[in-house]
Amino acid sequence: MARLFAVAKRTQGFTLIELMIVVAIMAILATAAMPLRELMVQREKEQELRVALRQIRSAIDAYKQAADEGRIAVKADESGYPPRLEELVMGVPDVKSKDKEKKNIYFLRRLPRNPMFVEQLDVAGIDATPAVDTWGKRSYESPPDSPKEGDDVYDVYSLSEAIGSNGIPYREW
Repeated sequence: MARLFAVAKRTQGFTLIELMIVVAIMAILATAAMPLRELMVQREKEQELRVALRQIRSAIDAYKQAADEGRIAVKADESGYPPRLEELVMGVPDVKSKDKEKKNIYFLRRLPRNPMFVEQLDVAGIDATPAVDTWGKRSYESPPDSPKEGDDVYDVYSLSEAIGSNGIPYREW
């Protein structure tokens, strides 16, 4: 009878060695999953960057097309591109509007933030950088290999110095 009681007592739980092996296996699996998680986060940010660049560039092109069609007042010495990125969101008066009250043409609902921009938090821990300041701006007159701001916004680029998962720096996307 004592022998049966001893066998039953041994099979009631896990030993310390069994628990340590399970914890070690879980730790190995967790360390293997962390780089995959970081890669997933990076790819999500890169996808956000692609979408944001496409939205802004499409809005800039639509602004230029509206200027070429005569719907936006452009001076003779201007290129027809928006003078500031904010113009795409704030809207510009439609010159061809037949109403007495000129309607505005809007090209973006809101200016997307650059997902690769490193936030600069204020005292309260809130990112105080406006979305427009998260982008680099290239004027029509500047060369593509060394973009500079000017009288208009011909293109935008990321200010990040990091390199994408495809091997191309984000500022060249």
